[in-house]
Amino acid sequence: MADIRFDGKVAIVTGAGGGLGRQHALELARRGAKVVVNDLGGSVDGSGGGSDAANKVVEEIKALGGEAIANGSSVTDDAGVARMVKDAMDAWGRIDILVANAGILRDKTFAKMELPDFQVVVDVHLMGTVKPAKAVWEIMRQQNYGRIVVTTSSTGLYGNFGQANYGAAKLGLVGFMNTLKLEGQKNNIHVNAISPVAATRMTENLMPPQVLEQLKPEYVTPGVVFLCSDEAPTGTVLTAGAGAFAVARIVETEGLYLGHEATVEQVRDNFAKIADAAGQQAYMNGGEQTAKFFRKMQGG
Repeated sequence: MADIRFDGKVAIVTGAGGGLGRQHALELARRGAKVVVNDLGGSVDGSGGGSDAANKVVEEIKALGGEAIANGSSVTDDAGVARMVKDAMDAWGRIDILVANAGILRDKTFAKMELPDFQVVVDVHLMGTVKPAKAVWEIMRQQNYGRIVVTTSSTGLYGNFGQANYGAAKLGLVGFMNTLKLEGQKNNIHVNAISPVAATRMTENLMPPQVLEQLKPEYVTPGVVFLCSDEAPTGTVLTAGAGAFAVARIVETEGLYLGHEATVEQVRDNFAKIADAAGQQAYMNGGEQTAKFFRKMQGG
């Protein structure tokens, strides 16, 4: 089969000044995409800022013979996001791909976490994806083409001690994806999620060096770039790390119909059957799940 190429396509990658975002931007550029390298240049907790990181990645892309521009907007700032999109449209007249990668950490146990630390993480990860997606959505609808990749996490899918804020935001992105995949179908807009495990500034203090060496960001990027391609699925959570890739799904068990007169005790006494994994399945939309309830009521 032919190599995946992005000639003539324009990509925005947020948080692309280092780590995962830098690798995504470089690989898209190597394959022909014109890239907006967005990075606020702040620290891991979101403080500070500067343009050096984004400018360096732009220079790397240009050294490869590619085209790129830097943008230092915060993904939480409405005016900054609008400027980022305007920069892309002014330079190249279209936007085909959005990789929403920007993020910060404010890790603490929920007992010790202050609400502002919860709010800012949700703002950056969740709203910092929603705002760029909203800004490019109508452009992609008019083009009848778009690829959006959001960045979720195993913390959102499965939980992780000390990351209630991060986990809430990351699972929220899966719900966001699940609706956009439906709304974007008729305009050939595919929306997917990457769940990466990688050695970045956000993970360097969480694992020993010998493990981090096996988790380089570039080992995740092939999955992200595939999700940006013409052949991409839609509504998929792709996990990636150390060169291993898998699909994560939210599934529902077959369950048990107890009727409208069901009691608390019946739920308790039948819970093993309700939770039995045999026959469980993943649904593509809420309508399929609702239809299952009606089938159960009718004895199906």
